[in-house]
Amino acid sequence: MARESFDDLAGFLAVAQERSFTRAAAKLGVTPSALSHSIQGLEARLGVRLLNRTTRSVSASEAGERLLLTIAPRFEEIQVELARLREMKDKPVGTIRINAIDYAVDTILWPKLTPLLRAHPDIHVEIAIDYALTDIVAERFDAGVRSGFQVAKDMIAVRIGPDFRFAVVGSPVYFKGRKALKTLADLADHICINLRLPTYGGVYAWEFERGGREEHVRVGGQLTFNTTGRMLTAALDGFGLAYVPEDLATQHIAEGRLTPALEEWWPTAGGYHLYYPSRRQGSPAFAAVVEALRYRP
Repeated sequence: MARESFDDLAGFLAVAQERSFTRAAAKLGVTPSALSHSIQGLEARLGVRLLNRTTRSVSASEAGERLLLTIAPRFEEIQVELARLREMKDKPVGTIRINAIDYAVDTILWPKLTPLLRAHPDIHVEIAIDYALTDIVAERFDAGVRSGFQVAKDMIAVRIGPDFRFAVVGSPVYFKGRKALKTLADLADHICINLRLPTYGGVYAWEFERGGREEHVRVGGQLTFNTTGRMLTAALDGFGLAYVPEDLATQHIAEGRLTPALEEWWPTAGGYHLYYPSRRQGSPAFAAVVEALRYRP
């Protein structure tokens, strides 16, 4: 095969994965027409059609799927090794992609990464907010952040935060004139702000614990969000009760903007962990990020 065909294979791989010449071209830094011409040349040399093209979509043919399954892992290995070579310098350099929920970003990642990024301007960090427990290997993230019990056994996990509690809170304006919350059953008489999680396939049931007894309560209300930050804002604006990590509400409680409820039932959650596949070890930039995030009681 001609030497230039390796570039053509990279182009085919990008189109097959993106299912779009436009997106693949942008990813590779070439024009869609140049990319299309490159793949046509590859198909001509191989004598088979690799892509099925319509006016609306692009998909791999049977031969293309076979080639995709064969070369994708090898190209990823090559990219990882080349990245490691680029990072073999006296100072950490490179881009680290992390998948996490907004709460972990706001309370752990951002406070800990800020001094690291100021000290090492050649380290670039890309953070994607995601509640879907995305497969970080398939989506090419260097690491993800999850509670310890959610980390797959084949991953390396580094604890980055302490255990924390979930709290039920509402604004004084909301509680004015309403029935007091004394038991979990009283939640049925209150307006609650729900959270929809992709991993649960629906609205999240509030979890409670007291004396070793666990309870799950489904609540109802006018609003449903997919991030805890929006729930907290709605609670501050008086739209109902929110179920959020305690430390997000602590300052608001201290300053009288939120009122806690059912405190004896607030459950404790395991601390967050940074997790990643073992092949990601060895990068100076990645090692620096891990050490910056590592939890030290």
